[in-house]
Amino acid sequence: MFMTNQMFRLRPVFAWAALGVLIAAGAAQSAAALKEASPARTSDTRTAQQMFADAPDGVDPIVTGPVSAAFKQRQKVANCDSAVWPNIPATCYPD
Repeated sequence: MFMTNQMFRLRPVFAWAALGVLIAAGAAQSAAALKEASPARTSDTRTAQQMFADAPDGVDPIVTGPVSAAFKQRQKVANCDSAVWPNIPATCYPD
């Protein structure tokens, strides 16, 4: 009877411990998936020369149409005004 009573009291402890392990494993898997997904952005890794391979003399990164303020800020941060072909970041061009 003593052993049965003690095991009965430990069941919730084991259940909470198992739940904690499951939550920790799920969080670790989620963090690993986010870490893998971040560097896989193709728009940032492609160069302007790759994006416009059919333009051997280059493509000017100046956009003449309407663009968002966020895009203008992104161009400013990437120093698109001073970029020279073929070393123009892909972020200088609209999506």
